[in-house]
Amino acid sequence: MNTTNIQNEIRELNLAYLMLAQQMLREDRPMAIYRLGISEDVANVLEGLSSAQVLRMAGTNMLLCQFRFNDNMLVDLLSSHGRERGTAHLHAAILAAGKPVSTLS
Repeated sequence: MNTTNIQNEIRELNLAYLMLAQQMLREDRPMAIYRLGISEDVANVLEGLSSAQVLRMAGTNMLLCQFRFNDNMLVDLLSSHGRERGTAHLHAAILAAGKPVSTLS
């Protein structure tokens, strides 16, 4: 994959992320803040972006979204493929919910 293709993929991902984030915030703000792993301040900014601003932000060549955590235990639980997959995902959600947003990134 060449640099131009990667940049185009990043822009598409950014646009999809920003549009999804805005939709989630409009439908259920507390749930969106939790699931997106963002603060109230970031939620306010995202929710208030115009379409033109969303397109400008999406046009950058850096990813606007990132993994919410760098905790190896959470990654292992979320990637579980065993019979206890549902339990592992529930356990991961409980662990993530107990951490402040600022420590998840």
